[in-house]
Amino acid sequence: MARLPRFVLPGYPQHVIQRGNNHERILYEEEDYWFMWEKIGAAAEKFQCDLHAYVLMPNHFHLLLTPRLENGVGKLMQYVGRYYVQHFNARYERTGTLWEGRYRATLLDPKQFLVPVSHYVEANPVRAGLVKRVGDYGWSSYGANALGEDDPLVTPHAEYDRLGRSTKARRTAYAAQAEQPLEETLLARIRDATNKAWVLGDETFCESIETKLNRRALPRQRGGDRRSAAYRRAAGRA
Repeated sequence: MARLPRFVLPGYPQHVIQRGNNHERILYEEEDYWFMWEKIGAAAEKFQCDLHAYVLMPNHFHLLLTPRLENGVGKLMQYVGRYYVQHFNARYERTGTLWEGRYRATLLDPKQFLVPVSHYVEANPVRAGLVKRVGDYGWSSYGANALGEDDPLVTPHAEYDRLGRSTKARRTAYAAQAEQPLEETLLARIRDATNKAWVLGDETFCESIETKLNRRALPRQRGGDRRSAAYRRAAGRA
C-alpha cells in the first residue's frame, strides 16, 4: 500500500520526530550533539525553514519548524540524516541504517498549538527522567525561548511574539508556562497526531487544510466523517 504524502504547506509549522532504529542511541558524546546541532542549523538555512523549538535526545530528536518552501522540511531531514549517519558510522566504526524509518510529522495550527508543542518538545528530557527541570537540559531551545540565551538555530514564531510586548515579557511568560506540565489529554493528542501523520488542530482548521490540499486531514470515523469538507465534496454537498 502506497504511503500518503505528508501534509506540507509553506508557512504552516510542523512538529517532526526522528528516532533511532529500535530506539537505540544516536547521540553519545558531546561531539555528536554539536555535529547534529550544526547540521540542523545549516539545513534550516539552506532549505529555508524557521526553527522555533528543538530537543536532541540520546535516541531521537524533535523539531518544531515552519518551512518557507514546499519541500523544505523533507530536504532538511534528508540533509541532516545523511550527514549525521556518515559522521556516526565513521566515528563508531559501524555500517547500516541508523534511523527507525521515515521521520514522523504533523502540520499544526499555530494559534492553538505552536506554544504548547514548543513546551512539549523542550520538556522531553523531564518526561524521560534525564533532568528534573526543563532548564537543566542543555540540548534544547529552552535556553533561547525562556532565558534569552544565544542560539542561532532558533527563530521566534509570531505566536511566541504574542506572549508579551517586550522581549523580557515574552521570555517570562514562556518560562512560566513551561513550569506547568501539559495535561495528559494534550500530550496524547500531540503524540497521536505526530505518530499517525494527521493534522493537529480543531475542526475548522482541519477543514481549511483539507480544502487547500484536497485530502482528508483527520482519520475517517466509522460510517464516514460527515462533518469534513472532503466528505461533503465527495457527497456533492460542498
